[in-house]
Amino acid sequence: MQLTLNAEFLVSRSLDGGIFCPYPNPMFQLFDHTADLGLRVEAATLEELFAEAARGITSMLIEHPESLQPTLERQVHLSGDELEYLFFDWLSELLFAFDSEHWLGAEFDVHLDSGLLSVAIRGETFDAVRHEYGHEVKAITYHGLTVEQTPDGRWFAEVIVDI
Repeated sequence: MQLTLNAEFLVSRSLDGGIFCPYPNPMFQLFDHTADLGLRVEAATLEELFAEAARGITSMLIEHPESLQPTLERQVHLSGDELEYLFFDWLSELLFAFDSEHWLGAEFDVHLDSGLLSVAIRGETFDAVRHEYGHEVKAITYHGLTVEQTPDGRWFAEVIVDI
């Protein structure tokens, strides 16, 4: 089943009822999880996985994330020995930026090397005239947290967020 949003974006439902969000060629999927919300991401590289996860979190926080403008830039630098924890810290950093400053990323230039994550994020502050709140994400959780390389060399991640 496919639902057309407009000429540029397409939303489709997966067999398990998850909804792909309105980005061109999305590589992430949101899914319901009891009283929470899940994010499932697949990408060709680890850097793309982190960028797509960021887009997924953004699509939870606001409706129509494609309306974001990349007008301001900020840098994020994180390090971690465990890939799952680095992924968790990355998503938590994005949630903190939104909770504390109402700041949202539109573009993510991700570099990952030996446990060091560096990201140039271009985005803007939430604008009530142009943006609409989505889910109230309270926290990123460790429940079901997975980051792994698949047998075909692609990357897969899954995380549950508390809403």
